[in-house]
Amino acid sequence: MGAQTKDDRRTEQRLAASWNLDRMTAIEIVRLMNREDRKVAVAVGRELPAIARAVDAIVAALRGNGRLFYVGAGSSGRMAVLDAAEVPPTFGISRKRMIALIAGGRRAVTGAVEGAEDSVRNGERDLRGHKLTREDVVVGIAASGTTPYVLGALQYAGRRGALTVAITANRKSPMSRLAEIAIAAEIGAEVLTGSTRLKAGTSQKMVLNMLSTAAMARLGHVYENLMIDAEMTNTKLWGRAQRIVADASGADVRAAGHALRAAGHDMRVAVVMLKLGVNAAAARKTVRETGSLRAALGEVASDEWRVASGTAK
Repeated sequence: MGAQTKDDRRTEQRLAASWNLDRMTAIEIVRLMNREDRKVAVAVGRELPAIARAVDAIVAALRGNGRLFYVGAGSSGRMAVLDAAEVPPTFGISRKRMIALIAGGRRAVTGAVEGAEDSVRNGERDLRGHKLTREDVVVGIAASGTTPYVLGALQYAGRRGALTVAITANRKSPMSRLAEIAIAAEIGAEVLTGSTRLKAGTSQKMVLNMLSTAAMARLGHVYENLMIDAEMTNTKLWGRAQRIVADASGADVRAAGHALRAAGHDMRVAVVMLKLGVNAAAARKTVRETGSLRAALGEVASDEWRVASGTAK
């Protein structure tokens, strides 16, 4: 058994249970990984109050003129790119409102870019290129909480007056101390020492899922638990849209399809048409004037919905 080295970064510590990983059978390895993965949800659960505060900050930014920036490097950056790519078509928001920056740029999404994460200046430069303002929110993502690229971005964001959030696995890290809101799911050492694409990556994915989904729901891009603003860019998504309209309205799928076509592929308008028995023009006017599908359907007062969703001015 080799000598254990000291590293203050929790993500670089060695896990005693996996010391003989190279001598384990396949079933022993996957059982061990499964046991360790169960700890991730518990660690993320301890951070729910901080995650909720970050959601509220994101909602406040997006209901105004602000944008949401994710900043990361390596596997953390790829998690950021994934979430930022999937949210706009899922919830119908502009891709200009949610932006992911990864150290090394687009090349780093599919391959390593040597030394890209080691530059504090590059983190600042990339945010400056997007003309960051105090209305924006910047979420820095790094398991160790020490990545220079992400630290540089958070430092610059702070100077610009933008609200800053850190997603890390180390509460005592520079990132946790620097950000206004620190989400530090301390998941412990990895099964494979230093491989933060494992438990740390899982925790990051869980947190990003919560931030984006909860924010979009609070902003009214969800009706009940349905993706009412999702894009319809292929046959599968067109079929899903018909089922969503059918579920939301109580109509059958065929009627939902007819309503969707008449509504110009606007699911909100189609649901109002079917539930209120009005034409597309009247439904579109009602949706526009009330600001939410629930309000358009008379299920909640328009002013009450704006207060509940945090969109009241």
